[in-house]
Amino acid sequence: MKKLSLSLVFFFSFAVMSFAQDGLPTNAEPGKCYAKCYIPDQWKTESESVLAKEASKKITVIPAKYKTITESVLKKEAGTSVRVIPAKYETRTEKVLVKEESKKIIVVSPAKYETRTETIQVKAPSTRIETIPAKYETKTETIQVEDATTKWVKQKDAMCQAANSEDCMVWCLVEVPAQFKTITKRVLVSPATTREINIPGANKTITKRVMVSPPVTREETIPAVYKTITKTVMVSPPKTEETSIPAQFQTVTKTVVDVPASTSETDIPATFKTVTKRVLVKAGGFSEYREVVCSKNVTNQLVRQVQRALLAKGYSVGPFGVDNVLGKDTRAALIKYQKDNGLPVGNLNVETLKHLKIAGY
Repeated sequence: MKKLSLSLVFFFSFAVMSFAQDGLPTNAEPGKCYAKCYIPDQWKTESESVLAKEASKKITVIPAKYKTITESVLKKEAGTSVRVIPAKYETRTEKVLVKEESKKIIVVSPAKYETRTETIQVKAPSTRIETIPAKYETKTETIQVEDATTKWVKQKDAMCQAANSEDCMVWCLVEVPAQFKTITKRVLVSPATTREINIPGANKTITKRVMVSPPVTREETIPAVYKTITKTVMVSPPKTEETSIPAQFQTVTKTVVDVPASTSETDIPATFKTVTKRVLVKAGGFSEYREVVCSKNVTNQLVRQVQRALLAKGYSVGPFGVDNVLGKDTRAALIKYQKDNGLPVGNLNVETLKHLKIAGY
């Protein structure tokens, strides 16, 4: 019995936590126990018609039809033939100018020069502006920084007879004198000015040769120069003769389109198929309270009945078979049975005991 009690501590721990966290279930009855067991999802099967293949169009190509025709085609365009008649030349002798007539200047007497000295200006007089800087001096003066004013001061009453002197404090309006300070500053004595300074010009003396009398010349004529040459000259220019050449044709046979290719369009209707699918009706989880066997009512006899019922359903409860102990193998078999049959999972709940047909439930 001690072994059974230790096994139930783990098995019912979830039920105790559910009550502590979520409060009591609604419509609870005295003397019964409740726990939030795991409720499997509820599904249903539905059938619906779905589109298997969308409607489409089938395009059929109708090939073109051809025919054979014979026609005369241009083989070579009409043109012209050009024959060149060369130019005619002859040899001629003529006198040509080699050098034109010119004139030559002959000096009869040369020019006369003399040396002279003169003074010239090389730099004109000018002026420049000179800046005279400003003059400053340092002065010291006293200035007022704060006006005279008054302020309230808390003082002790000299006539106070109270035990606590703070009870005899009085407020007095006191004069605060004006505040001054001495400053040193630079003062302009004379502002900056400018003055104009004259800069004299510069001269220099040069010596140069000057023509006193021009040269005397006379003009002499140099006759033109000629020479006789022999050259070939064109008597008649080249010319051309143009002859017309008629166009040339040939007869050809070719295949041409008689009826062009085309297409025809046929509508192909959509096709549908019926599919069956599972639809979630209600989500499961630890969301609902279920009545479970109270720990004081989990007896050896009840465990034995559960183990026998599980064995009868084909579920193994451990290597020792029916041993009246709610061990890990029996708990595992019970949970698998609950899952396989869509029952609340996680405790010895009443719904599972009814499904196993345990006496008294």
